[in-house]
Amino acid sequence: MSTFEDYVGSFDIEPGYLNWAAFGPLSPSVRAEVFADADLLGSGRPSSLALVGERIGQAQEYIAELLGVTAEEVTLQPSSTHGLQHALSGVSGAVIASTAEFPSVSLTLERAATASDHAVTPRWITPADGRVTPEVVAAALDDDVTALAVSHVDFRTGYRADLAALRDVLGPDRLLIVDAVQSFGVIDVEHTIADVVVGHGYKWLRAGRGTGFAWFSARARERIAPVLSGITGTTASGLVVDERPPPALSARAYTVSMPDTLAAGRLAIGARDVRDVGVAAIEERLAAQVDAVIETADRHGIAVVSPRERAERAGIVALAPEEPARLAATLANAGVVVTARGDSIRVAPHAGTDADTLALLDEALGSSGRESFIVP
Repeated sequence: MSTFEDYVGSFDIEPGYLNWAAFGPLSPSVRAEVFADADLLGSGRPSSLALVGERIGQAQEYIAELLGVTAEEVTLQPSSTHGLQHALSGVSGAVIASTAEFPSVSLTLERAATASDHAVTPRWITPADGRVTPEVVAAALDDDVTALAVSHVDFRTGYRADLAALRDVLGPDRLLIVDAVQSFGVIDVEHTIADVVVGHGYKWLRAGRGTGFAWFSARARERIAPVLSGITGTTASGLVVDERPPPALSARAYTVSMPDTLAAGRLAIGARDVRDVGVAAIEERLAAQVDAVIETADRHGIAVVSPRERAERAGIVALAPEEPARLAATLANAGVVVTARGDSIRVAPHAGTDADTLALLDEALGSSGRESFIVP
């Protein structure tokens, strides 16, 4: 994929898809990789298995390049939640997290507290608007706090946390653990501000499920015990029996078993395509798409509860219509795919969202309230 327009042109799904924050339909290059690797694995030849196995290292290299770190610090995980389990199960002390976080953060922290007999203790905060700001975090700090776990982009409102400001508030002696599922690959940010970054390729990277990853900095590795370290996470270089080697000193300690090589291949290609065109270019195009969605909602008098400033948002626009169920039905009938949850309609374009899709959204929002159907 040589140019940005090639990248945009690879979004080959039919018009109407505005649900990238929920699932990213697989890109053509990822689909091609799946078929090629599956054929190789179907042979059973050791050389073919070894060739597909190289996807693991490739995925680590591409993810590391996008993070601005070394590949040895990146681990492949079945999901971002698995990466958070490694991080939150191994810390101690009080960990600040919002009650409004996606369960990958909040539930994982709660389970880690229970499993550790509260050696790790949640320090819950409940911001009025769900936004984890430096001011809210500062108010919860004391000497017992050792870490903050936060989503870079809130899954409901689309609010983008200011990682640099959060780091300043936490200081150098506390860990910043970031769930970057809703920002990785579409927001150009200095990830090394954090200590742990977890992500997943099944949304914005268009790589499908099973493509999680986690980065553990040197400081994180000093302070997070690898309590979930498995067969691949030891000091041994191969299969060891009749012995129980200790966890590795590297980030490999935060792994349980060998990654799925097919998933690693999908992640490698999804990350490579983003690397080739540049995250900054993707962010710029995505920002324009979000501007268009907000403008359309404004024109039709539908409240937008997401941030409007580009620096405070990513690819999510949360709408708060007067009749959420009716609008959700209108959008579905018009072939517009979004996420309807409670009183909110979440619209999530991508860099490759086309004009026909935005036109469908415009038409559906304009017709809402004038339909002849009855919402059950």
